[in-house]
Amino acid sequence: MDRIRIRGGKSLKGEIRISGAKNAALPLMATSLLTDGEVRLDNVPDLADITTMTNLLAQHGVEVTTKLSGKERSVTLSGKGVNATTAPYDLVRKMRASVLVLGPLIARHGQAKVSLPGGCAIGTRPVDLHIRGLQQLGAEIDLREGYMVARAPKPYGRRFGRHHAQTPALAPQAAGAGLAVPWL
Repeated sequence: MDRIRIRGGKSLKGEIRISGAKNAALPLMATSLLTDGEVRLDNVPDLADITTMTNLLAQHGVEVTTKLSGKERSVTLSGKGVNATTAPYDLVRKMRASVLVLGPLIARHGQAKVSLPGGCAIGTRPVDLHIRGLQQLGAEIDLREGYMVARAPKPYGRRFGRHHAQTPALAPQAAGAGLAVPWL
Protein backbone atom coordinates (compact mmCIF):
# COMPACT_ATOMS: atom_id res chain seq x y z
CA MET A 1 0.00 0.00 0.00
CA ASP A 2 1.47 3.35 -1.04
CA ARG A 3 -0.95 5.66 0.71
CA ILE A 4 -4.27 5.99 2.46
CA ARG A 5 -6.67 8.62 1.19
CA ILE A 6 -9.33 9.83 3.58
CA ARG A 7 -12.32 11.74 2.26
CA GLY A 8 -15.08 13.36 4.20
CA GLY A 9 -15.22 15.62 7.19
CA LYS A 10 -15.51 12.87 9.80
CA SER A 11 -13.13 12.00 12.60
CA LEU A 12 -11.30 8.72 12.47
CA LYS A 13 -12.13 6.25 15.23
CA GLY A 14 -11.17 2.68 15.89
CA GLU A 15 -8.24 0.44 16.64
CA ILE A 16 -5.46 -0.97 14.53
CA ARG A 17 -3.12 -3.71 15.68
CA ILE A 18 0.51 -2.83 15.00
CA SER A 19 2.99 -5.68 14.60
CA GLY A 20 6.59 -5.47 15.72
CA ALA A 21 9.26 -3.93 13.52
CA LYS A 22 11.23 -6.17 11.18
CA ASN A 23 14.43 -4.16 11.68
CA ALA A 24 14.14 -4.67 15.44
CA ALA A 25 13.27 -8.38 15.24
CA LEU A 26 16.05 -9.48 12.84
CA PRO A 27 19.06 -8.44 14.99
CA LEU A 28 17.36 -9.84 18.09
CA MET A 29 16.78 -13.15 16.31
CA ALA A 30 20.48 -13.30 15.38
CA THR A 31 21.48 -12.99 19.05
CA SER A 32 20.12 -16.51 19.58
CA LEU A 33 23.44 -17.67 18.10
CA LEU A 34 25.21 -16.34 21.21
CA THR A 35 23.51 -18.46 23.84
CA ASP A 36 22.68 -22.04 24.75
CA GLY A 37 19.52 -20.68 26.33
CA GLU A 38 16.27 -19.53 24.79
CA VAL A 39 15.40 -16.17 23.28
CA ARG A 40 11.67 -15.41 23.11
CA LEU A 41 10.34 -12.60 20.97
CA ASP A 42 6.71 -11.52 20.99
CA ASN A 43 4.78 -9.53 18.40
CA VAL A 44 7.10 -10.64 15.58
CA PRO A 45 5.84 -9.56 12.14
CA ASP A 46 4.88 -12.22 9.60
CA LEU A 47 7.21 -11.19 6.77
CA ALA A 48 9.44 -12.93 4.22
CA ASP A 49 12.65 -11.58 5.83
CA ILE A 50 11.60 -13.04 9.21
CA THR A 51 11.02 -16.42 7.54
CA THR A 52 14.40 -16.20 5.78
CA MET A 53 16.17 -15.39 9.06
CA THR A 54 14.33 -18.28 10.73
CA ASN A 55 15.56 -20.65 8.00
CA LEU A 56 19.11 -19.27 8.22
CA LEU A 57 19.23 -19.68 12.00
CA ALA A 58 17.80 -23.21 11.74
CA GLN A 59 20.57 -24.05 9.27
CA HIS A 60 23.08 -23.04 11.96
CA GLY A 61 21.42 -25.33 14.50
CA VAL A 62 19.04 -22.93 16.24
CA GLU A 63 15.77 -24.60 17.19
CA VAL A 64 12.92 -22.29 16.21
CA THR A 65 9.36 -22.52 17.52
CA THR A 66 6.68 -20.16 16.24
CA LYS A 67 3.34 -19.75 18.02
CA LEU A 68 0.28 -17.81 17.00
CA SER A 69 -2.01 -16.54 19.73
CA GLY A 70 -4.87 -14.67 18.16
CA LYS A 71 -3.10 -12.36 15.75
CA GLU A 72 0.13 -12.11 17.75
CA ARG A 73 3.11 -14.15 16.64
CA SER A 74 5.80 -15.29 19.11
CA VAL A 75 9.09 -16.87 18.17
CA THR A 76 11.24 -18.86 20.59
CA LEU A 77 14.81 -19.57 19.52
CA SER A 78 17.14 -21.99 21.28
CA GLY A 79 20.83 -21.76 20.42
CA LYS A 80 21.67 -24.97 22.28
CA GLY A 81 22.45 -26.90 19.07
CA VAL A 82 24.37 -24.21 17.18
CA ASN A 83 27.17 -25.96 15.32
CA ALA A 84 27.48 -24.54 11.79
CA THR A 85 29.60 -21.48 11.04
CA THR A 86 28.83 -21.11 7.33
CA ALA A 87 25.88 -19.07 6.05
CA PRO A 88 25.41 -20.32 2.48
CA TYR A 89 24.59 -18.21 -0.54
CA ASP A 90 21.23 -19.93 -1.15
CA LEU A 91 19.85 -18.50 2.11
CA VAL A 92 21.83 -15.26 2.41
CA ARG A 93 21.09 -14.04 -1.13
CA LYS A 94 17.45 -13.53 -0.18
CA MET A 95 18.03 -10.92 2.49
CA ARG A 96 20.61 -8.23 3.16
CA ALA A 97 20.08 -8.57 6.92
CA SER A 98 21.71 -12.01 6.80
CA VAL A 99 24.98 -10.23 7.59
CA LEU A 100 23.62 -9.96 11.14
CA VAL A 101 24.75 -13.55 11.86
CA LEU A 102 28.42 -12.70 11.22
CA GLY A 103 29.17 -11.08 14.61
CA PRO A 104 27.44 -13.70 16.76
CA LEU A 105 29.10 -16.58 14.88
CA ILE A 106 32.54 -15.01 15.30
CA ALA A 107 31.88 -14.38 18.99
CA ARG A 108 30.68 -17.90 19.70
CA HIS A 109 32.93 -19.98 17.45
CA GLY A 110 35.89 -17.71 16.70
CA GLN A 111 35.19 -18.04 12.99
CA ALA A 112 32.47 -17.61 10.38
CA LYS A 113 31.95 -17.82 6.64
CA VAL A 114 28.99 -15.76 5.48
CA SER A 115 28.02 -15.18 1.87
CA LEU A 116 27.80 -11.59 0.76
CA PRO A 117 24.12 -10.70 1.09
CA GLY A 118 21.57 -9.75 -1.52
CA GLY A 119 17.91 -8.95 -1.32
CA CYS A 120 17.87 -5.15 -1.24
CA ALA A 121 15.07 -3.74 -3.38
CA ILE A 122 16.31 -0.15 -3.00
CA GLY A 123 19.71 -0.85 -4.52
CA THR A 124 23.20 -1.79 -3.46
CA ARG A 125 24.08 -1.15 0.16
CA PRO A 126 27.62 -2.18 1.09
CA VAL A 127 28.54 -4.22 4.14
CA ASP A 128 31.85 -2.43 4.71
CA LEU A 129 30.59 -0.81 7.92
CA HIS A 130 29.77 -4.23 9.36
CA ILE A 131 33.19 -5.56 8.39
CA ARG A 132 35.08 -2.53 9.66
CA GLY A 133 33.34 -2.62 13.03
CA LEU A 134 34.10 -6.31 13.54
CA GLN A 135 37.71 -5.73 12.53
CA GLN A 136 37.93 -3.09 15.26
CA LEU A 137 36.90 -5.83 17.70
CA GLY A 138 39.79 -8.03 16.59
CA ALA A 139 38.28 -10.02 13.73
CA GLU A 140 40.30 -10.75 10.61
CA ILE A 141 37.92 -10.70 7.66
CA ASP A 142 38.76 -11.50 4.04
CA LEU A 143 36.46 -11.43 1.04
CA ARG A 144 36.87 -14.68 -0.91
CA GLU A 145 34.72 -16.01 -3.74
CA GLY A 146 31.64 -14.09 -2.64
CA TYR A 147 32.03 -14.88 1.07
CA MET A 148 33.12 -12.93 4.12
CA VAL A 149 35.58 -15.30 5.79
CA ALA A 150 36.25 -14.26 9.38
CA ARG A 151 38.53 -15.39 12.18
CA ALA A 152 38.77 -14.02 15.69
CA PRO A 153 40.08 -16.58 18.15
CA LYS A 154 40.09 -13.99 20.94
CA PRO A 155 37.77 -11.08 20.15
CA TYR A 156 38.10 -8.18 22.51
CA GLY A 157 35.84 -5.37 23.64
CA ARG A 158 36.33 -1.86 22.40
CA ARG A 159 34.64 1.49 22.67
CA PHE A 160 33.34 2.70 19.37
CA GLY A 161 31.02 5.46 18.33
CA ARG A 162 28.37 5.74 15.72
CA HIS A 163 30.22 6.99 12.64
CA HIS A 164 27.46 6.47 10.16
CA ALA A 165 23.75 6.73 9.56
CA GLN A 166 23.07 2.99 9.40
CA THR A 167 22.02 2.01 12.90
CA PRO A 168 21.54 -1.66 11.85
CA ALA A 169 25.24 -1.67 10.95
CA LEU A 170 26.02 -1.54 14.67
CA ALA A 171 24.19 -4.81 15.39
CA PRO A 172 26.94 -7.22 14.29
CA GLN A 173 29.54 -5.30 16.31
CA ALA A 174 27.34 -5.26 19.39
CA ALA A 175 26.60 -8.97 19.04
CA GLY A 176 30.24 -9.75 18.27
CA ALA A 177 31.31 -7.89 21.39
CA GLY A 178 28.74 -9.77 23.46
CA LEU A 179 31.12 -12.63 24.28
CA ALA A 180 34.35 -10.65 23.98
CA VAL A 181 36.86 -10.17 26.75
CA PRO A 182 37.23 -6.47 27.59
CA TRP A 183 40.73 -5.16 26.98
CA LEU A 184 40.33 -1.95 28.95
